[in-house]
Amino acid sequence: MFFKKKKLTKEDINKIPKSFDVIGNILIFTDFPKELKNKEKLIGEYLIKKFKNIETVTKKTKNYSGKLRTTKLKILAGNKNKETLHIESGIKLKVNPEKVYFSPRSGTERLRVAKQVKKGEDVLVMFSGIAPYPLIISKHSKANEIYAIELNKQGNKYAKENIKLNKINNIIPIQGDVRKVIPNKKFNRIIMPHPSDAESYLNLALKHLKKKGTINLYVFEKEENFKKLKEKYSKKFKVKLVKAGTPAPRKYRVCLDLQPKI
Repeated sequence: MFFKKKKLTKEDINKIPKSFDVIGNILIFTDFPKELKNKEKLIGEYLIKKFKNIETVTKKTKNYSGKLRTTKLKILAGNKNKETLHIESGIKLKVNPEKVYFSPRSGTERLRVAKQVKKGEDVLVMFSGIAPYPLIISKHSKANEIYAIELNKQGNKYAKENIKLNKINNIIPIQGDVRKVIPNKKFNRIIMPHPSDAESYLNLALKHLKKKGTINLYVFEKEENFKKLKEKYSKKFKVKLVKAGTPAPRKYRVCLDLQPKI
């Protein structure tokens, strides 16, 4: 008995989601049509042929969750190794996107913040992951010391590897809960890139901020609430609100550049 070999039709190809992330040579789908489930491998192989820089095609089987904001990835086709090398703003970032949170969509925002950093600034990055913020800041500014604190042991491990990989010597990586391991010093700038929980650490950040210092605080918010959000912080801070991505329809990742009013 002969079985027909599965093939991709034009209709199948048209149904392939246009939205996906690319980290290094790994393509990641967040949403994947159920009706294409039995053609996942064919689609993966099709995309590897179409995009010469892609070696692995995956889909998320679990969204980012938990304290460490990790996900689960199913390999549809290609290389079985989930570790990759991602290039951003002249920096090499080694990462396994299943073990450590990393979003390539924040690349433009990381560079924007790096260009704010003045010569000689001491910088603290909370929830620093594989150290993209610290590394981009080191590459594109004349910061003094940059402290990178990350709870995820795998994130801290990759951060140390990436610091060596890029031959950077002004980043101090620290593994642990930021509330317990924060250095006993003050900083010119504190970056808080954890939109779902950063606000709960704001008082801690203020205790470690120098006079005339800046906090880059990230939150999730709907556009219709931007005015209220600015008003909320304007009582104590000079506020600049910047859109820093759209993780969901009508919902923005927002950066609040905050300077305490003296």
